[in-house]
Amino acid sequence: MLQKDLAAERAVWMEKARTLSEALPYMRRFAGQTIVVKYGGHAMGDPELARLFARDIVLLKQVGIHPVVVHGGGPQIKAMLDRLKIQSEFVHGLRVTDRETVDIVEMVLAGSINKQIVQNINQAGGFAVGLSGKDGNLIRAERLSRTVKDPDSAIEKALDLGFVGAPRAITSHILESFRDSDIIPVIAPIGFDAEGHTYNINADTAAGAVAGALKATRLLMLTDVAGVLDQEGNLVTDLTTEDARALIADGTISGGMIPKVETCLAAIREGVKAAVILDGRVQHAVLLEIFTPGGAGTLMKSAAGA
Repeated sequence: MLQKDLAAERAVWMEKARTLSEALPYMRRFAGQTIVVKYGGHAMGDPELARLFARDIVLLKQVGIHPVVVHGGGPQIKAMLDRLKIQSEFVHGLRVTDRETVDIVEMVLAGSINKQIVQNINQAGGFAVGLSGKDGNLIRAERLSRTVKDPDSAIEKALDLGFVGAPRAITSHILESFRDSDIIPVIAPIGFDAEGHTYNINADTAAGAVAGALKATRLLMLTDVAGVLDQEGNLVTDLTTEDARALIADGTISGGMIPKVETCLAAIREGVKAAVILDGRVQHAVLLEIFTPGGAGTLMKSAAGA
């Protein structure tokens, strides 16, 4: 190897060593803590991002952090429904899920998607185990109730969303049993009720409920946007829960960002120290958020939070 080539390689190695050294305080800060990651969107659909995500989750476990992954799968569900020529409609952003559809949803979420994520993590050197909300009575659910106001009469009527559910209770000790092991749980957001009905649960909502039940240090919500944006389109890096509510009230936070922020606020109320909405399209977004001072998205916490 030429002397100049060796010098160039050493410069690269030094930069990597410097990065690891700078990450050490954050590794120490989060060692032994639980971090729940909602995984979905472009980050899950892009093969390279999926590979890097799996490596990053394994790295978290290797440095003593306890990651719990909750995943979605909307595009994959749509593709399967289209393939089987099953019509599906959305009402207020939620997929109406009849009995036939919920069987397909469970097959895709708890089957092919869940096992692909597990395989990716295992190929990256980890030990992942795939679960659905039915395993170990993990996610007990109830039928999601939504109403809509008739624009003419102003009368509210109930929407029938079929087997769309909301988490009612999380059996957290199932996940806590993995803390002192090398196992990384990967959860498909499928729930059940006392009558044995299966429910399709929004992955954001499921991740928030899991994080709250575990009193996680962080809830990380991977999305296809940079985070919460102000009225000029600039990223808001930090918000108190009070600030977030004010931005919803004045319309700065709008559309599909509202339920994501509300999920974060609910998780914080349940004991999560902070919740972050971050751009899953950015390589190593999870590591940037955990191991760098600037983070990679919008961090929310209570005024007295960590």
